[in-house]
Amino acid sequence: MSKRDYYEILSVERTVTEGELKKSFRRLAMKFHPDRCPDDPHAQEKFKEAKEAYEVLSDPQKRSMYDQYGHAAFENGMGGGRGAGGFGDMGDIFGDIFGDIFGGGRGRPRRGSDLRYIMELDLEEAVFGIEKKFDIPTQVNCHHCNGSGSDDGKTVTCKTCGGHGRVRMQNGIFSIQQACPHCAGSGRTIEKPCKECHGEGRLEETRTLSVRIPAGVDNGDRIRLNGQGEAGPAGTEPGDLYVEVRVREHAIFQREGNNLYCELPIRFAQAALGAELQVPTLEGEVPIAIPAETQTGQQFTLRGRGVKSVRGGRTGDLVCRVVVETPVRLTREQRDLFEQLEATFANGEADKHTPRAKTWVDGVKQFWSRVTS
Repeated sequence: MSKRDYYEILSVERTVTEGELKKSFRRLAMKFHPDRCPDDPHAQEKFKEAKEAYEVLSDPQKRSMYDQYGHAAFENGMGGGRGAGGFGDMGDIFGDIFGDIFGGGRGRPRRGSDLRYIMELDLEEAVFGIEKKFDIPTQVNCHHCNGSGSDDGKTVTCKTCGGHGRVRMQNGIFSIQQACPHCAGSGRTIEKPCKECHGEGRLEETRTLSVRIPAGVDNGDRIRLNGQGEAGPAGTEPGDLYVEVRVREHAIFQREGNNLYCELPIRFAQAALGAELQVPTLEGEVPIAIPAETQTGQQFTLRGRGVKSVRGGRTGDLVCRVVVETPVRLTREQRDLFEQLEATFANGEADKHTPRAKTWVDGVKQFWSRVTS
């Protein structure tokens, strides 16, 4: 039976941040842990499945390999080290699982969750760069206790672990040492919780931040603001904030990579006789010569008038696609002139002036000939 997609298992998108990934895994681990679901024969399998997916996606190197090659990245030793879902280092595996659930895994200080903010930009803002301010609700260190959670700034030895910060837990045949769930591995607890944050060390607050958008960003690009995510518990390190770019649709241009595309409507006479027009670009208008007998769909490329990517490389091009526009709301005089022009195409002259129409008519005749023969 084929293995399920790791992102599907954890119910997350492929753009998931580290903090969102951890939250999703913690929820599933608590839901399907065998000790919590002794009567569910499928819980243990779901727990293992979620653990395997998290082990891969929480490791940047393994996640990159999985995104490129899928499950094949970890077959036949391709992934290197302990394979996904394997049982190499029991302490590592169970320390990661239970440490994340109960807090502070393997004695490492917890940090705040990462956050994601979707920032919508106009095309010009994305191409040229801009500094933007935005508001984001988050958890910040309590101003009263400076994030400690203690009203008087004092802590006492944890009674659960005796100040060691770790406790031993029996899980079937395994004896697991993990961070103390009462003090989160710190070995200290609070006797007098802060009255403002109730001992959490954090409060909900909307912050106004500023981010510099570099020139050339595109849809899906992310800007990382270190330490601007949620404050960590008990004054520990904050998470990061990822600003994800969304570029609004533009009235004139469409962007594909470093190239820009636009339609260039021209009049019937301009297409037939030729003309010189002014074409809009992101840096102002430039002239373009339309040769006589230009047809709808012909493209003209303006080199270097596109976008210079944030990742470097040459500047893209601006590609203009001609659309010959049929005139509307004609005056009596204009209609007379068109009728006079059409009359000149009589007596077989039209084929000489409209070769595409003749080719089409000939093709239709050949088609019907084959159908009726």
